[in-house]
Amino acid sequence: MWPRRGAELLRGGSLYWVFKGLVLARQRILALEPRQGDDGVTRCAIVLDDEVVRTEAQPRRPFQGWRYLAAKDAPQDVSTGDPILDLPGNLRRALSELGVK
Repeated sequence: MWPRRGAELLRGGSLYWVFKGLVLARQRILALEPRQGDDGVTRCAIVLDDEVVRTEAQPRRPFQGWRYLAAKDAPQDVSTGDPILDLPGNLRRALSELGVK
């Protein structure tokens, strides 16, 4: 329930978000803090930067637990300056069909 390589995460690590089988975004990890649940078990709370950074689409199965990506394996950041254009085409179309512009 606590990352073994926590010190590494705090030196520029990010949490990568998987949407429908694709990594599409990341948030920088700012801190790891202990939090005790109602069940009395202490867990790791991940404090994230507010900025969500869009990444190149990278196929990835959803997973639970910690996964560490080497820099060479992590998807690259992308930015056209337009958050909608930064999304993969199929996701842009789906959002458009839902009325998100």
